[in-house]
Amino acid sequence: MDEEKYNEAKIKAKAIRIFYIHLIIYICINLFLTIFDFIKTPGLWFYWPIIIWGIIVFGHALGVFAFGGVFRKDWEERKVKTIMDKNAIKEEPKEEPEGTTEEEKNSQT
Repeated sequence: MDEEKYNEAKIKAKAIRIFYIHLIIYICINLFLTIFDFIKTPGLWFYWPIIIWGIIVFGHALGVFAFGGVFRKDWEERKVKTIMDKNAIKEEPKEEPEGTTEEEKNSQT
């Protein structure tokens, strides 16, 4: 049990680290694009990458901090089990009333 908790914490820490790397790259590149836009190009276009990539960074943050459990492997395994359980319920044979003969069963179909 302790090893399982350790592995979960390790996965969570790695996801947080990757998010912060993503955030640092986002800031650095968009800072460069903003400076480049003001110095070298006519017109202002720097806000488009900031907005679009910002939405992506926000989604990444949600995935790591808010919905981190949804995208992990154990969630996938639990979801597969849930779907299999639902399919098993659908596939259960209907109970026939007692005293029903084979001919009556065949004539009903």
